[in-house]
Amino acid sequence: MSGHSKWSKIKRAKGANDAKKGKVFTRCIHEITVAVREGGGGDPDANARLRIAIDKARGANMPGDNIERAIKRATGEIKGAEQVEISYEGYGPGGAAVYVEALTDNKNRTAGEVRHAFSKCGGSLGTSGCVAWMFKKKGVIVLERSAGSEEQVMDLALEAGGDDVSDEGDCWEITCEPTRFHEVRSALEGKVKITDAEIQMIPDTEQALSGKEGEQMLRLMDMLDDLDDVLNVFTNADVAE
Repeated sequence: MSGHSKWSKIKRAKGANDAKKGKVFTRCIHEITVAVREGGGGDPDANARLRIAIDKARGANMPGDNIERAIKRATGEIKGAEQVEISYEGYGPGGAAVYVEALTDNKNRTAGEVRHAFSKCGGSLGTSGCVAWMFKKKGVIVLERSAGSEEQVMDLALEAGGDDVSDEGDCWEITCEPTRFHEVRSALEGKVKITDAEIQMIPDTEQALSGKEGEQMLRLMDMLDDLDDVLNVFTNADVAE
């Protein structure tokens, strides 16, 4: 079982707490902003990435007015502080690779917060490119366990254009190329229950951690994930149960 999958499970379990803190709306606004800027404008019919971000926001019960304001702010129709997408790379306890995606209107503030999390948990913030080469960008679509047997889910995935299926115990994960993410997701909708869908950085290799190093790594991931400006956190750490 890969490190990214374990951390994905932890994040899904954290979902209820994040919602209580109101952070889930902040994340949705960030994702909409990135989608508008990177995916080709504020029209969801012409911007697949924006459609996915809007679906995610609706799934989190974000009001339609908030979604509309987020889109208009991203397109510049509503003025606000300019936000930029930025990534941070570093090493966690035991030398595990950590890749952080963020959206910020203050690079110095965000860099300081990310650096503090690394140093407090026995890690270190590195230079751009130091760990990115250890990951590949993939579309990941999570299905309920009740979607069917491994053979049935594999047939569904291949028919929809997916590349692979992994058994994560309580769910199925389908992976595909990022360019086909929306196509695969759309093909699966209506046939099976999708519990999560996003673009992730999947590690090529894993770094096994246990004991204190494992605990520190989970703490680092949690601290980074809780930062307001952070969108996603990925690692190649494989933490022992």
